[in-house]
Amino acid sequence: MTEQMRTSTRDLDELRGRTAAWLRAQVGGHAVVSEMSRPSGNGLSSETLFFTAAWGGRETRCVARLAPAPEAVPMFPSYDLRAQFEIMRLAREKAGIPAPRALWFEPDPGPLGTPFIVMECVDGDVPPDMAPYTMGGWLHDASPEDRRRLQDASVEIVAALHETAFARPELALFGPTGLRAHVEAQRAYYAWAHGDLRVPVLERAFDWLAAHWPDDPGPDVLTWGDARIGNIMFRDFTPVAVLDWEMAAVGPRELDLSWMIFMHRFFQDFAVAMGLPGMPDFMQCDAVCAKYRDLTGYEPRDMDFYEMYAALRHGVIMARLWRRRIHFGEQPMPADPDDLVLHRAALEELLAR
Repeated sequence: MTEQMRTSTRDLDELRGRTAAWLRAQVGGHAVVSEMSRPSGNGLSSETLFFTAAWGGRETRCVARLAPAPEAVPMFPSYDLRAQFEIMRLAREKAGIPAPRALWFEPDPGPLGTPFIVMECVDGDVPPDMAPYTMGGWLHDASPEDRRRLQDASVEIVAALHETAFARPELALFGPTGLRAHVEAQRAYYAWAHGDLRVPVLERAFDWLAAHWPDDPGPDVLTWGDARIGNIMFRDFTPVAVLDWEMAAVGPRELDLSWMIFMHRFFQDFAVAMGLPGMPDFMQCDAVCAKYRDLTGYEPRDMDFYEMYAALRHGVIMARLWRRRIHFGEQPMPADPDDLVLHRAALEELLAR
């Protein structure tokens, strides 16, 4: 969890020149693009580039998100950057969420070899994935009061999105609606991500979901999809940018709540496995759901089901990530395919429960 994982096979110098040529066409005149860099922390799906763009007497620090090249063994079968661009705009303008200001969406793969979006860069602190924030750092070392302030502010983001009324055409960008469609999409993703290789612990989790389906999944809302604190920038424990909207979908509110809770458990379990105390009192289900209820008046339901679903969803992603590492020679294929799931023990515990 502390190694830098490969996310791109593209050359930065070539990308810089092509981006400058593209920008000149957008602004209709002279434009300069600074040296490019890639992030060293969170984010393993889309390719991310940092640069400064100068044109017309102004400079803007920018972030570009590119769909990955096929040879980079993408995490997902498709990357709907138009939907990502639109949900950032909708979250910012309609829900009051500090999503980055979206500047351009380029659907033509010609300029950079793939579609991409450009947004303004925001400064802030992000709870890191590698090494996990539960093992040390600014959030780990914060006071209980500041940790709770950050936790509540993160839940407020999810609540604000869920409570915002969006028009039917706006929601149409995010595919079929409802829990059933969401789970079937995950089955299709599992099949795509692993082909003929079976991962038994994941298939057992799919069977568990079918056997414990909620009687009433509740109302559908626009969900963030990757709702976790590692996708939020903070200043003084206050969110200043909400990132990574590529998993957005229309479905039950619990999709976001359970994902936020389980993703902390994932990093907490990792700290404990390393012999560290971690942050056991942070992002607990009861506290997160109580805060959400206070904000919205909605009582989260069937959280055991959604915890299992969050663990399964993350398991499919982690197994794909590990297979990508195997492809690039960063680790060998395990003898037991269940070991592709880094949190196998957590999934097995949930199945046994």
